[in-house]
Amino acid sequence: MIDQDPSRIMMKSILYRFKPASNTVNPREQLRACAGAIFGLLLAGLLSQLADGVHGGGALYLIAPMGASAVLLFCLPGSPLAQPWSVFGGNVISGLVGVTCVRLMGDAVEVAALAGAVAIGAMFLLRCLHPPGGAVALTVVLGGPAVHAAGYDFVLAPIGLNSLLLVCAAMLFNNLTGRRYPHAQQLVHPNPHATADAIATSRLGFTAEDLDIVLQRYNRVLDVSREDLEQIMLQTEMQAYQRHFGIITCVDIMSKDVLTAQFATELPVAWRKLMAHRIVALPVLNQARRVIGIVTQSDFLRHSGADDYASIGSSLQRFLRRSGVTHTEKAEVVGQIMTPHPRTARDTTPIIDLVPLMAESGFHHIPIVDGDARFVGIVTQSDLVVALYRSRYA
Repeated sequence: MIDQDPSRIMMKSILYRFKPASNTVNPREQLRACAGAIFGLLLAGLLSQLADGVHGGGALYLIAPMGASAVLLFCLPGSPLAQPWSVFGGNVISGLVGVTCVRLMGDAVEVAALAGAVAIGAMFLLRCLHPPGGAVALTVVLGGPAVHAAGYDFVLAPIGLNSLLLVCAAMLFNNLTGRRYPHAQQLVHPNPHATADAIATSRLGFTAEDLDIVLQRYNRVLDVSREDLEQIMLQTEMQAYQRHFGIITCVDIMSKDVLTAQFATELPVAWRKLMAHRIVALPVLNQARRVIGIVTQSDFLRHSGADDYASIGSSLQRFLRRSGVTHTEKAEVVGQIMTPHPRTARDTTPIIDLVPLMAESGFHHIPIVDGDARFVGIVTQSDLVVALYRSRYA
């Protein structure tokens, strides 16, 4: 029977808001974060003691707010709140605020509250917002006679030293365990001077400018970098496309009977293959049938030196003509004009993953390889368009 009591329904709704979010990371990632915290805090504490020449235990050589910094550095290494300047600048500036407040107003609870608020304002102003910084300010104000006696030296060590060592530990540990750190906090595109029409997917999906506008409207601090946020949104779009079109893999649509070339294939031979079969690209394979390059009609035209449409024929003829000598700077074989190490895809790759690759990278032909990285086929833009059309209207 459904509960119709409005007060009970409202109470359940209120209590539901306090329900913790589901865990989105697996146990391995949780263990990685815990191990990082042990490594970072132990390194910061021991080296801080060593730097001061103290070999016994001492509470002043590893302050409590560093535990909160460790949570951000090792659990949320992509967060803007966990980047090097946020950690070091936020903690040190908050320490300076705390010491100054104690010098001017004493160590009352009211002073601690004021120090915490001023520290937050200073971190906002200097773009180094770091939540443990608020705890650093309180620690300095309420730390007792030993902390007050140390004064601004306490900001240098342990606050500054702890923060610096913890950041260094995070850089080492996160990168060794597959988590890039630090994270760039500005979106960087290959060509910052490119127009909005340069990338095909920008015309279909959102752009960096769209994201900037929405973030300004949102007007709240986000605990995720803009780079990660953009990637999450792009991956969500791709997941929606995949759900809409179904899972079609490269092996389902690729051309399997593909003409290929080798590094030493002579240019006239490769050109005749392209022309005779009306294709625009040849994968270049080694003896083990692994892809080492790709050669296209555009490669021939570019290396022929043709300046305009009228001169293409004569320029291409000269380029394809053998030099007849053993030592020449003129290109004679495919390996000298091919694009080396082209992007490839596995035969099990969903075709929707090829869309951004072709749209943004300018690749019109993607060589397909099997689990042993051996060439098994090729997918063209035409293959992709036809497959998406058929899946949409099947």
